[in-house]
Amino acid sequence: MERVILHADLNNFYASVECLHRPEIRNQPVAVCGNQEARHGIVLAKNYLAKATGIQTGEAIWQARRKCPYLVVVPPNYPLYLRYSRLARSIYADYSDQVEPFGLDEAWLDVTRSHHICGDGKKIADGIRERIKYEMGVTASVGVSWNKIFAKLGSDMKKPDATTSITRENYQQVVWPLPADELLYVGRATKRKLAYYGICTIGDIAGADPLFLKSRLGKWGEVLWAFANGCDNSPVTHLGEEAIIKSIGNSITTPRDLRNDEDVWMTICILSESVAARLREQGFKCRTVHVYVRDKDLFTCGFQGKFIKPTNLSKNLAEKAMALFKEHYNWSNPIRSLGVRGCDLVTADANEQLSLFCDEGRQIRQENLELTVDILRRRFGNLAIQRAVLLQDSDLRSIDPKEDHVIYPVAFFKEGHLP
Repeated sequence: MERVILHADLNNFYASVECLHRPEIRNQPVAVCGNQEARHGIVLAKNYLAKATGIQTGEAIWQARRKCPYLVVVPPNYPLYLRYSRLARSIYADYSDQVEPFGLDEAWLDVTRSHHICGDGKKIADGIRERIKYEMGVTASVGVSWNKIFAKLGSDMKKPDATTSITRENYQQVVWPLPADELLYVGRATKRKLAYYGICTIGDIAGADPLFLKSRLGKWGEVLWAFANGCDNSPVTHLGEEAIIKSIGNSITTPRDLRNDEDVWMTICILSESVAARLREQGFKCRTVHVYVRDKDLFTCGFQGKFIKPTNLSKNLAEKAMALFKEHYNWSNPIRSLGVRGCDLVTADANEQLSLFCDEGRQIRQENLELTVDILRRRFGNLAIQRAVLLQDSDLRSIDPKEDHVIYPVAFFKEGHLP
């Protein structure tokens, strides 16, 4: 039986919820923005009146105000958005037990087994939209297809409050003319690489030689070729299933630009301690550390390296992350944001092969030390005990990424379901 997959996207979610709860601003251009004083002052969401003035998600507040001087700026209210996200998922649950969230405002549904009761995919999608509108007071766009990738493309094509069906009969006409970066996981860097070879649309990706794409983009070349041709058989997870944890990380926009290795070392120490503490809390060790860097011009890069043996110690994470940074970053610009992430996770209680090249006794002492620090911080707060190096800078010393942490979005891929 052909699968029927929906992707529901709540339109301008944060801004829509704010306008719903604040009638006085409903007819004004509204943007939900981060904390400007903490240098998180970017547009997180905007309503259609703000969008009409050219405001883009991700740009700075001052840029948005230049386009729209009378813009209404409101701070984010995540508990409220989470409440509405749960309301939407309770509606989805009436149609399927296979509901997979993709952030707070998006979700996939597999309604293959529901069509005998609720009608075909389009009818179910229209019913969901109507219920969201009248039960929640916001709108949603829904894509309908036989796979997750095209269902998400469909939900992005018509907004607000619309249903778009992409079928095996029409996908070449509907999907292939779209720009390449409309395809999931084609970001700015990949778009530039593809454009260099004259690959500018999704149809160009679909028609390219997959071996050529692999030679230029690595395994992602083959993945994107499969996506463009509708070859995606990844399942929608069942409601309530825990996502497999692939990585644990923290990133932070620093209170001031980082201008030298000393600034970076202090920030990496803070982030590594947060990541290491989370790894221990969740019972994991990581085999790889990934460092994320964004400079003052918002250019982003990342690099990663493997450990000799898995670790959940902040000392190991920080030293490896700093070594990677020094090896790869050339200081062409001051740095605005940094991130550290532990990847390739293994359970912390797994059997380990002792190494002849490591001081195992010292590692055990370091583990005991960091476990003691965990206890102190749980009792007295995350800033109760800090590295001495942080005494050099009061701005960086105040960063508490474990309390004000960044949650990385759930990855699309599940183990064993790469195309």
